Amino acid sequence: MPTTVGQYLATRLEQIGLKHYFQVPGDYNLQLLDELLKNPNLEMMSCTNELNAAYAAEGYARANGASACIITFNVGAFSALNGVAGAYAERLPMIFVSAGYNTNDEASGRHLHHTIGTTDYSYQEQMFRPVTAKTVRVLTADEAPSLIDEAIAAALRESKPCYIEIAANLADAECADPQPFDFLRPWELPYSKEALKKAVDDVAAKIDAAETPILIGGPHLRAYGAIDAFRNLAEALGCAVAVQPNAKSFFAEDHPQFIGHYLGNSSAPGVEAMVNLSDCVVAIGPMFTDYSTVGWTTSVPSDSGYIAVEERGVTTPDSQYPRLPIADFVDALAAKVKKNTATLDQFNRTDPTGEKTPYSPAEDADRLTRAELVHQINELLDGESTLFVETGDSWFNGLQTDLPGGAGFEIEMQWGAIGWSVPAAHGYAVAKGNDHHTVLLVGDGSFQLTAQEVCNMIRYEDNITVVVVNNKGYVIESALHEGPYNYYKNWDYAGLVDAFNADDGDGIGITATTAGELREALRTAAQSSSRLVLIEAQIEHDDMTLDLVKWGNPVSQALGREPADPR
Repeated sequence: MPTTVGQYLATRLEQIGLKHYFQVPGDYNLQLLDELLKNPNLEMMSCTNELNAAYAAEGYARANGASACIITFNVGAFSALNGVAGAYAERLPMIFVSAGYNTNDEASGRHLHHTIGTTDYSYQEQMFRPVTAKTVRVLTADEAPSLIDEAIAAALRESKPCYIEIAANLADAECADPQPFDFLRPWELPYSKEALKKAVDDVAAKIDAAETPILIGGPHLRAYGAIDAFRNLAEALGCAVAVQPNAKSFFAEDHPQFIGHYLGNSSAPGVEAMVNLSDCVVAIGPMFTDYSTVGWTTSVPSDSGYIAVEERGVTTPDSQYPRLPIADFVDALAAKVKKNTATLDQFNRTDPTGEKTPYSPAEDADRLTRAELVHQINELLDGESTLFVETGDSWFNGLQTDLPGGAGFEIEMQWGAIGWSVPAAHGYAVAKGNDHHTVLLVGDGSFQLTAQEVCNMIRYEDNITVVVVNNKGYVIESALHEGPYNYYKNWDYAGLVDAFNADDGDGIGITATTAGELREALRTAAQSSSRLVLIEAQIEHDDMTLDLVKWGNPVSQALGREPADPR
C-alpha cells in the first residue's frame, strides 16, 4: 500500500517514541488528521484550543522526551505560538505541524480566509523561525519525506521545537515510503575526543587544586541527557550539591550530598553562603537570567574559579572548549577528579536546616494557610508522583517541598507564562500514564487563563490532582508592583468540575477552607488513580512566601531601572 504524506509523518512520530499527539481541528488540517488516524499506534488527544494544545505538547515532551502538536493554518498556529516559544525557551523538542493553504491558491492572486488579507502566504513560517530549530514548508509530495525528516532531526538534535507546514491538499498525496533514519539526540552527536580529553584534564586539575569545590546543577541537564552523569560526578567528588530552581528533582533530594536550590537571597537555607564560600563553583547545564539572579543582585563570585559546562562548551577562568557533549564530558570528569568533601562537611556543621521553622500540623478546624497547604501537598508526594508548579507564588511554595526519592518537579522558569501549567500537566499525565500521580499547584489567576483543559483531564481519565490556590488576585504581581489591575472576578473553582463533567465525567471538585478539609480532600486525591480531583484551597490574599517578596522586589526594580547614560 502506498504511503501518503500524512502517514509518512505519523510513521516518523511513532519512530521517535511518541504514542500520542495533541490537536485542534480546523478546515485546513482535517485531511491531515484523517491520515494520522490511520496509524493505530498513535492516539489523538483533542484539546480545547490551540494554545492549550501547544502547552499540553510541551508538558508531554517533559515526560516523554519529544511531542507533537497538529494545528490549522494562521488562526490556529498563531494561537499556539506562545506555547511553541515556551518549548523553545525550556529546551523541549516539539514537532509542531501546521496545515497550510491549498497549493493551487498561492499563484492565483485570490484571497483566502484565515489570512491577513494578502496573497503572500509565507508569513506564518517566517513568524515561527525565531522560536524553532528548523522550519519547512511542504508544497509538493515528492519533497515531503526529506523536509519532514530534516525538521524532526533538527528538533531532536537541538532539543527545541521544529515547524512543519503541510499544504492542505497534500496530506493524502502519495510519497516515498519511510527509510531508515538516525534521529540523533544532543548527547549522540560526534565530537573531538582529543578536545574532550584536554578539557577534562584542565578542569579536573582546577577542581583538584581547589579547597572548597561545589556543584550546581542547571535546567539544561535534561535537554542534554546529563542527569545521570551529573550524579556520577557529584558522587565521585563528594562535595555539596545545589541545583537551580528549574533543575529541582534533577538531583535526588534525599541524596546525602544535596543541600538545596540556589537562587541568590531566595536560596534554600545555607546554600547561598556555601556558594559564596566556595573557591571553585562548577555549574553543569546552568541558565542565569534576571530571574535566577534575583534581578541581577547576585551572581557566582568572580573569585570562585567559576567553571561552566553548557551548550556552547566548557568555560574556565582562563580557557574555553567549544561544543563538547555535556554528558560525555561530565562522565569523563567524574572518572578523573579526586574526592573532596569540604563544602559538604562545612554545610553539615553549620546545620542550616535550623533556619526553618519546625512544622506542627494544624488542627482540623484551623483556617487554612499557605504553609499548611505546602506541607500537606508535600506529604501527598511519593516516588511515583510529579509536582507541577505554576508561575507566581506557586514557584516558591513548590521550592519549599522536600521531594521523596524518585519524585519529579516541573517548573517553567525561563519562559514563565501564566496558565502554562494546566494544559502542560495534562500533557505530562498523558505521557506518564495512570501509574504515575501528577499534582498541580496553580494560583487562581493563572488557572483562569487555561481552565478549559480540565475537561480533557476528565475526558482522558488523567491521574491528576489540581490544587487551585484561591487568594483572590495575582499575588506575584502584588509583590512586584501593587495596583488595581492585580484583581479580577472570583470563580467557584471547585464548582467548575460539575460543568466539565456534564453527562459522562466523574471528576471531583472540593473546596477546602480549613486544614482538616484539605487533609480529607488530599486523601480523596490519593485514592483516585483514574480521575481528576480539583481542590480549591482558599487562603488570604496576603498569605505569601517571604521568598516571593525577597525575590520579587529586586526583580521589579531591575525591570524599572533608569536608562543607561549613552555618553
